Amino acid sequence: MKTKRENISKALESYIPTCYVPYVVDLMFSQKLNFRISKPRKTKAGDYRPPFNGKPHRISVNSDLNPYAFLITTIHEFAHMTTYIKYGGYVSPHGKEWKSEFKRLLIPVLEKKELPESIEQALLKSLNNLKASSCTDIHLTRALMAFNEKKEGTALVEELENNSYFKLGKMVFQRGILRRRKYLCTEVKTGKKYLVNRLAEVKPLNEEK
Repeated sequence: MKTKRENISKALESYIPTCYVPYVVDLMFSQKLNFRISKPRKTKAGDYRPPFNGKPHRISVNSDLNPYAFLITTIHEFAHMTTYIKYGGYVSPHGKEWKSEFKRLLIPVLEKKELPESIEQALLKSLNNLKASSCTDIHLTRALMAFNEKKEGTALVEELENNSYFKLGKMVFQRGILRRRKYLCTEVKTGKKYLVNRLAEVKPLNEEK
């Protein structure tokens, strides 16, 4: 009969590169933890919750991430856990304490030299000027997204022309100007303005709907 560790290792092989499975499993067994592979969420790739009312540490990571994005997001959430263990809830969620923990946990990943060069270089650059996550570091996000399966008929918002139309979810937008990391877009039906992430995957439209 397989052990709990073996069963978890086997399950993780479907989500992260096999060579990193033992390291992630070691992190999982370092504390009492509920690790959940979540349904896709639009607002976040992962989540950490500290112990509460008898519940242990809880980490969830979206199931639809590519293997490298799943790995980096998992390390991101473990950094939240170790930061909480060391400092409690008295530090900024992505402050210098978290940044230090994220860097510490990423070092074994980088030392294996198994990451694609583009992701390795983006991580090294990120660690020198660390942002909150793979979702807010534009260069790292691009490097990770390069390994997504390309969906037919889709494009990134930043690839579109200004004033062109696109569909995001059930809403149709017209792309406007770039404001830092997001484009100011107009929702066609209501005329309301929305900031849309420049790396959002959307469906380009040839004409206004």
